[in-house]
Amino acid sequence: MTTDENAARRRLGAAQQATDPGDTPLVGYTVLQVPVPALETFVRGRFEHYDRAYVSPDPAFTHAHITALAPFLPAPDPAALDTVAAIAAAAEPITFTLRRLETFPNGIVYLAPEPADPFRALTEALVAAFPQCPPYGGEFPDVVPHLTLDQLSADVSVASTRDALGDTVPVTCVADRVDLAWYQPERSRVLASFALG
Repeated sequence: MTTDENAARRRLGAAQQATDPGDTPLVGYTVLQVPVPALETFVRGRFEHYDRAYVSPDPAFTHAHITALAPFLPAPDPAALDTVAAIAAAAEPITFTLRRLETFPNGIVYLAPEPADPFRALTEALVAAFPQCPPYGGEFPDVVPHLTLDQLSADVSVASTRDALGDTVPVTCVADRVDLAWYQPERSRVLASFALG
């Protein structure tokens, strides 16, 4: 076990025990996500626009990401962390391009990574190891790897999102890790990182 893994487990314990001043447990959840630093400025800006409570003060936290599995276990134990580390180690770093904007039926505007299959394979491996954690709670039958950018509205369209991105895309990136992120108002942060390959 590495020093980083020990530190991650301490942070996980602290996250699970966090309470507010009234001793009411604070609600949070974990996500296994692949950070995409190249889009961080844009995506963090959208977090600041929509919900500042989820803007993380943790410099290791990357708001721009491609979800590998969410929600993940609420309290991953050491064996679960070791399993995630092994799955990540068995996957190669992923070189991918972000250029194509798409929308989901619910109006989410996203960038589709190309190729998508390595991300899909990572999710499939995680789901096989953690069948109690279906992607998005089983709400969507087909997992579509994506990087969320915005939500369609009277002020937001695919065209306006493309314009706002400017020359940020197209961009070629290398995914080299999976982060275990904790999402909680005012307390979002990275709990652990697992290298790909």
